[in-house]
Amino acid sequence: MMRLLFVFIAIGLSFQTYGQQILTYTEYMEWVRDFHPVAKQAEVTLRFGEQELRSSRGGFDPMVYADYDRKRFKNTNYFDKREAGFVVPTWAGVELKGLIEQNTGSLLNPELEVPDDGLIALGASVNVAQGLLIDKRRATLRQAQIYLESTKAERQLILNDLYLEATETYWNWAADYRNVVILQEGVELAEQRFEMVKESYIQGDFPAIDTVEAYTQVMDRIYRLQTAQIQFFRSTQFVNTFLWDQNEEPVELLESTFPEDVLNEMVFDYSKESLRDYVQLHPDLRLTDFDIESLMVERRYKANLLLPVLKVNYNFLSESFNQFGNSPFLENNYKLGLTFGMPLFLRRERGELGLTKAKIDFKNYQRDLKLIQLKTKLESEIFNFETVEQQLTVFINNVNGLQKLLDGEMIRFDIGESSLFLVNAREVSLISARITLNDLAGKRKTAYAKLLNAAGLGFEE
Repeated sequence: MMRLLFVFIAIGLSFQTYGQQILTYTEYMEWVRDFHPVAKQAEVTLRFGEQELRSSRGGFDPMVYADYDRKRFKNTNYFDKREAGFVVPTWAGVELKGLIEQNTGSLLNPELEVPDDGLIALGASVNVAQGLLIDKRRATLRQAQIYLESTKAERQLILNDLYLEATETYWNWAADYRNVVILQEGVELAEQRFEMVKESYIQGDFPAIDTVEAYTQVMDRIYRLQTAQIQFFRSTQFVNTFLWDQNEEPVELLESTFPEDVLNEMVFDYSKESLRDYVQLHPDLRLTDFDIESLMVERRYKANLLLPVLKVNYNFLSESFNQFGNSPFLENNYKLGLTFGMPLFLRRERGELGLTKAKIDFKNYQRDLKLIQLKTKLESEIFNFETVEQQLTVFINNVNGLQKLLDGEMIRFDIGESSLFLVNAREVSLISARITLNDLAGKRKTAYAKLLNAAGLGFEE
């Protein structure tokens, strides 16, 4: 497992005066966005759409062909047929054609006879009814273009979920670190008080029972510190899962690396009103819109199949390319064909069209429900965020009050009007409140990330 030392050098982390390295939230999220495998997977989804679009464009690729057919039996040359040409499909539904034909043989079909030097044909095939405005190739290409746009929304969904998960992991880590720091301070205070009480007992100022109480406080706080250290170790391991290097290798935090203070103020860029506007453009909603748009293309194509097949083929014939410029259109040498066909009942075509319309209605109802669900989720996250903010304000005041009580109790203890029991009780209450405050500060910042996720935001594109 690689170390993260080069990571900190690369992104320029700040250092505290006592040599600890601070991995800030901004630097951490930049690292996650650039190198996490899920972020790379999100970018790969765009390639799906790009390759699908390329594949569908292949339906309009010009094609060259060549046919050779020969029959010889008992020294008789029945026929020798050669044909080479090209076909160019166009977006307008017209196929441009060109070919060179050369046929010989003693038993050749008379209609295949051509001049000795061969016959050149240039022409086109046009769908006059079915396939005039849309056909399978054009429908497939349009759906591929829609799919390419949908992969962008799918990519954003993946990045949004990664943003939320990474943010929650970081602030849990930051809160756990601050809890360890507070409990370490509590252990140090308890040890100092134990030494003071023990010295006072030796001098005859305190009874022996006070040393027992001071010692039990030390043991209790060491236990709580060890529990917090276990939790901090776990959250550190979770943070490690989000850190990868440029070579797509997982990396680990150095033991001297710590998060920024969870109590630091954080700038919240979006208001409640703007988030309510953004939810209308939620990637999950856009994916449904793209599904509907793709079905609308399919519906248009299926409706076109109700028209009869009416195809006109025209080829201008010449013995050489030079004659094309001198021969009037449809006056000298040409080949003209007309193809018509239509089912009598159109049951298959009407059934497929009705099925597509039903799918569109189904998706529209699904979209309406999804929009309501997304709005409801956003309002729930807004309420949660505001509630956590209120709780945080309450606990800040609570911690300030408990600190004043502790300070007052210490003054009374120093002048002999209080007991060690009351001082410890005040101190334990303050430590517990400070830990709760850290947890609330982390929850507040996580709640904001949940707000963004509910509105369809996260990592910027």
